Amino acid sequence: MKKLIAAALATTALCSAASAQEITEFRLGILGGENAQDRLASNQCYAEKIASALGVEVKIFTPADYNGVMQGLLGGTIDAAWMGASSYAGTFIADPEAVEPVLVKQNEDGSIGYYSIGFARADSGITSLEDLQGKEFGFGDPNSTSGYLIPSIEIAEAGYSMQPGDYFSDVVFTGGHEQTIVAVNNGDVDAGVTWADGQGAWEDGYNSGALRRATDAGLVDMNELVQIWQSKIIPEGPFVLRKALPQDVKDAVIELTANLWEEDPDCAYGVAAGDAKDFIPVTHQEYESIVSARRSKIN
Repeated sequence: MKKLIAAALATTALCSAASAQEITEFRLGILGGENAQDRLASNQCYAEKIASALGVEVKIFTPADYNGVMQGLLGGTIDAAWMGASSYAGTFIADPEAVEPVLVKQNEDGSIGYYSIGFARADSGITSLEDLQGKEFGFGDPNSTSGYLIPSIEIAEAGYSMQPGDYFSDVVFTGGHEQTIVAVNNGDVDAGVTWADGQGAWEDGYNSGALRRATDAGLVDMNELVQIWQSKIIPEGPFVLRKALPQDVKDAVIELTANLWEEDPDCAYGVAAGDAKDFIPVTHQEYESIVSARRSKIN
């Protein structure tokens, strides 16, 4: 079994019976971005492993949007979640003591970054942002890093106004990554943004990300879509735990999650939204640039 970095994590592997009595259940929040049934299916094995380690029932919460998970963590009704960098930043800005980032997905090449990907239908004739003048552009969720925060900043900095009617005929929120992918694929919006690791083959939806999940689910044929834009690299969102949890509960969940790829790669695939190398320790420092970007949007 993999040795965790001593400075980053405590070494307790499992909760003691006494600690298990300190919590009566463990509540896992899953960000929006795909339908609730698929989110439950992708994380059921993970929830069962946590339940076995802690000796308590694990409940999975699938709010309709990112804000539902954020508010659950802030209000203490959700104990843990895989977050996007922006949703983590928003939670941190609201209450720096609410949660702590502990792990992050590591890509197959060892990096911990991903990209916001702009895309359109291949038969639309759209191959770049320049082709989108007077056309409708879709974002996912206001609290999404790759589905709103980073592309809204970088595309505006490239000279394309984000004000509806200025350059694009309209700028809309679809509700999440899956919704954006389906909307573009169905021709409901002309182009949109979503997330991908940028590694592997386009026709597979890359190795991991929303496009990979949509491809695995049979929602899209990637050969019918084309990439039209790519952001600078974005830090992968963290797995966070509520700070108020008993320390040995946190240690147990961190331990089993960090070892998930070694012990159950099929389960890890669902949690990671595709292929990855590992889940490794991370700290708040990795997200300071995203916190600053989020603060700039607020201001």
